[in-house]
Amino acid sequence: MNNSDKQKVIGIDLGGTNVRAGIVDGSSVKKILSCKVDKDGSAENVLENIFSVVDPIFNKEICGIGTGVPSILDVERGIVYDVQNIPSWKEVPLKEIMEDRYKVPVYINNDANCFATGEKFFGKAKGYKNAACVTLGTGIGVGLIINGSLYSGRNCGAGEFGTIPYKDHTYEYYCSGMFFKNIYGIPGDALYNKALSGDEQSVKAFEEFGFELGNSVNLVLYSIDPEIIIFGGSISKAFPLFKKALMESVGRFEFKRSLTNLKIEVSGLDNSPILGAAALFFENKNSIA
Repeated sequence: MNNSDKQKVIGIDLGGTNVRAGIVDGSSVKKILSCKVDKDGSAENVLENIFSVVDPIFNKEICGIGTGVPSILDVERGIVYDVQNIPSWKEVPLKEIMEDRYKVPVYINNDANCFATGEKFFGKAKGYKNAACVTLGTGIGVGLIINGSLYSGRNCGAGEFGTIPYKDHTYEYYCSGMFFKNIYGIPGDALYNKALSGDEQSVKAFEEFGFELGNSVNLVLYSIDPEIIIFGGSISKAFPLFKKALMESVGRFEFKRSLTNLKIEVSGLDNSPILGAAALFFENKNSIA
């Protein structure tokens, strides 16, 4: 039995539109609350949004709190900088504020790293020492598990492969939801529904996307040589539409022996952002122990 089997932790998923929180008990999420984020309000207003979903579920059995945020941050001090879509959050000492209020350890990281930690403790990265966990949504984010531990880098910037120049733009331009609007001028969800109906152009769009994404996978392979790559995020549900093209692209990787040992999977976790945020507690407790 590991720590995640016997300790109750609150996981918080802060986005630019909503904030969600739930109690992670074992591998299940209970008492999920959500509210709109006052994204154009003051920093204090946004904090009140967070408190409004945490206060009702916090109790004496809670051992800690983990929070995922879409931003860069000082992981050690828990200071959040320049949160996407929340202009007032330029520099917020969130760890200190939360620990003062709830009197339990609080850990904070970006959403991609939370995804990786969630997969390590509750998902398909469990049992692997080296994993790359890729969120495919409006953008692309990569959380890294290296030698059995989450690797964030000093400024929480490790794994930002999407910002690397690629062709005439960046990998994110071609390897995330941006691809469909940038290349086809249509949102990915609309193309997905049309592809399921057999529309040839939409099917072709996902094949092209898979080929481009395969090139980004090769970049990850050359960089960190993981045992497993796990896709999550809204676009991962379309994996069957782009899997073949992706694998053909990945097949061009130079070191063929590495490919025989590589697994590429899609996350099977429900409530992944909350599980991943809560897993920050177990990750940090294990590193301290």
